[in-house]
Amino acid sequence: MSDYYLTDDEKRFLLKIARNKLNVLFDSESINLSDATLSENLKAPLGAFVSLYEDGQLRGCIGTFSAVKPLYITVGDVSVSSALNDNRFKPVVGSEIEDINIEISVLTPLEKIRSINEIELGKHGIYIKKGVFSGTFLPQVALKTNWTLEEFVGHCSRDKAGIGWDGWSNAELFRYRAIVFNETEFN
Repeated sequence: MSDYYLTDDEKRFLLKIARNKLNVLFDSESINLSDATLSENLKAPLGAFVSLYEDGQLRGCIGTFSAVKPLYITVGDVSVSSALNDNRFKPVVGSEIEDINIEISVLTPLEKIRSINEIELGKHGIYIKKGVFSGTFLPQVALKTNWTLEEFVGHCSRDKAGIGWDGWSNAELFRYRAIVFNETEFN
C-alpha cells in the first residue's frame, strides 16, 4: 500500500462526499453525486479520518483504521461522526456548516514497529495500543505542534491512550501514513 495515491479528482470527490453528508445531516442542499464514476482507489477498503475546522480551530475529528468498507463510504460515515460524536466538542449545528472546512486523511494500513525511532515526524502517524487502551495522532499533528519525537509519542500515550507519558514503552506501537487534503486546497 505504500504506492497508494489519490488523484486530485478523487480527492475532490471524497471532499464532496463528506460535504454532502454534512449538508444532508443538517437539511442543507445536497450535491449531485450520481454522475460520479467510482475508481478502484475510491472502492479500496481503507481507513480514514475526517477533521472539521471552524476559523482554523479543530471542531471535530473522528476516523477509523478499519478497512472493511470502501473508502468513499468510510469518508461519509466518519464525516457525520466528526460532526456529532467527538466528545471533546459540542455537536456541530446547522448554522456552522458553511463555516466548516473539511480535511480528510486517508490512511495506509497499520505497520507494527519495535522502536519509536522507526517514526519519521510529519510522515508517519502513530497508533499506541495497550490492552483496552489505545490512541493515535495523525502525521500532521507533529507538524502543527512542532513536538519532538519523544513529545509526539509521550502526548499520544498520555493524552490519547491514557496510559501515562511513558506507557508507550511497554505497549504495541504502530505507524502509518496519511494522504491529507482539505477543501481549501480545491476552492
